[in-house]
Amino acid sequence: MLRKIRTILAAVLFTLITLLFLDFTGTLHHWLSWLAKIQFLPAVMALNVVVVVALIALTLVFGRIYCSVICPLGVFQDVLARFRRKKHKYSYSKEVRWLRYPVLVAFVIAAVAGIGSLFQLLAPYSAYGRIATMIFQPIWKAGNNLLAMAAEHYESYAFYTVDTWMRSLPVLIIAAVTLVVLFVLAWRGGRTYCNTVCPVGTILSFFARFSWFKVQFDADKCKNCSLCSKNCKSSCIDYKTHTVDYSRCVVCGNCIDNCKFGALSYSKESGNQGKIDTSVDKENPKFQDSLDKKNSIDTSKRSFLLASALVTTAAMAQKKEKLMDGGLAEIEDKVAPERQTPLTPPGSLSFDHFAQHCTGCQLCVSECPNQVLRPSSDLMHLMLPVMSYERGHCRPECTRCSEVCPAGAIKLIDKVEKSSIQIGHAVWIKKNCVPITDEVSCGNCARHCPAGAIEMVPLDENDEKSPMVPAINEAACIGCGACEYVCPSRPFSAIYVEGHEVHKKL
Repeated sequence: MLRKIRTILAAVLFTLITLLFLDFTGTLHHWLSWLAKIQFLPAVMALNVVVVVALIALTLVFGRIYCSVICPLGVFQDVLARFRRKKHKYSYSKEVRWLRYPVLVAFVIAAVAGIGSLFQLLAPYSAYGRIATMIFQPIWKAGNNLLAMAAEHYESYAFYTVDTWMRSLPVLIIAAVTLVVLFVLAWRGGRTYCNTVCPVGTILSFFARFSWFKVQFDADKCKNCSLCSKNCKSSCIDYKTHTVDYSRCVVCGNCIDNCKFGALSYSKESGNQGKIDTSVDKENPKFQDSLDKKNSIDTSKRSFLLASALVTTAAMAQKKEKLMDGGLAEIEDKVAPERQTPLTPPGSLSFDHFAQHCTGCQLCVSECPNQVLRPSSDLMHLMLPVMSYERGHCRPECTRCSEVCPAGAIKLIDKVEKSSIQIGHAVWIKKNCVPITDEVSCGNCARHCPAGAIEMVPLDENDEKSPMVPAINEAACIGCGACEYVCPSRPFSAIYVEGHEVHKKL
């Protein structure tokens, strides 16, 4: 019963939080963003005392239920482990202390010292967020585009095509390597990552040792058949001594479900723990028959994500349509300018605040409807989301990133407040402006500026035929990037937004 309840809860939460990352319609975050905010590390970074205390209390009562039900990376390892369908998967092994605790120390030092890349690399929720955003979401979008093509054939508008593009090659590589490492570790050893690398697992293990409910041995019933150890994904059950390493047990229920003699239970601590029963009747035919029976095969379907991957991988091979200017000439892609200060979303207060609190989960990247946010490829700030305006601009009416951020890196703001936050200011580059280079009238930047911060003025006031060029009122500019996005100059815009280290209120 424990295993069934745990599996159902884990499957529901894992599916919902994965859908939160995959959603590109902007609808699910209204109901599901709380799933990101109950993750342990984001709650710590956001100083969400209620969630942190609740998770610790949950661990003190039930053990490491968080790792097997709430943490998406933990549940994902269970999905990957199902690829290894052998009768006996695991065996007892001692705690790898020489790796487990140094990793935790390095993680804490990285958090205190502000080494965001290392912190984000080790954070379990962030690791799954990268995989979901950089790998699963493009596949999900490709599947959607296939359905849109089919719907269009039947003159249906049930689906619509969406852009799929490379947000950051280095972060994609990191996500792919993480996925491969997780697959190998889960396939070979189940919860090896949880109990040797994951800092959250190590932190919760200190509390799990004192949990109220634990997996208990009844030494009188145990026949030392070793099925509990062979089915323990955490490799924490020593059937020879009838002991369980509670610091590594994730309360999955596999051992109880596979015990044929009722020797294991999930209850309060009893006095039988650790007692060895040496009176095993190995000559008993019934006992031998029970050992010869095959373990029940779990026929549950694989995660919908993996099924979607198999169905939609072919979509990645389709040729990307070229953007055409009036059907006559190909529009050259824009190149991102070299900003002295990276742009961070409104509500992040400052670049330092954003870097210190961001866990790099990429949820804001996956949720951004304007394709403005992307992981940084800068080595010093690798995986930290930054803004760039080659594919869109930060619309004043959109506050989705502040609504989904679980770590407090982007404070919740409303639409009115966002319109008064200056995250940067526009800078004009004379040598790139088309009225000068091509001798044509333009004014795109002024027409599309939502703040009214740009005015077209003659380059030479004394010349009636002087081309009209943009004049920027920096005091009114909010740094939304509309001017940079609509600028027709290629490959570099004639106007771009330079970030502010500390955001200003207008």
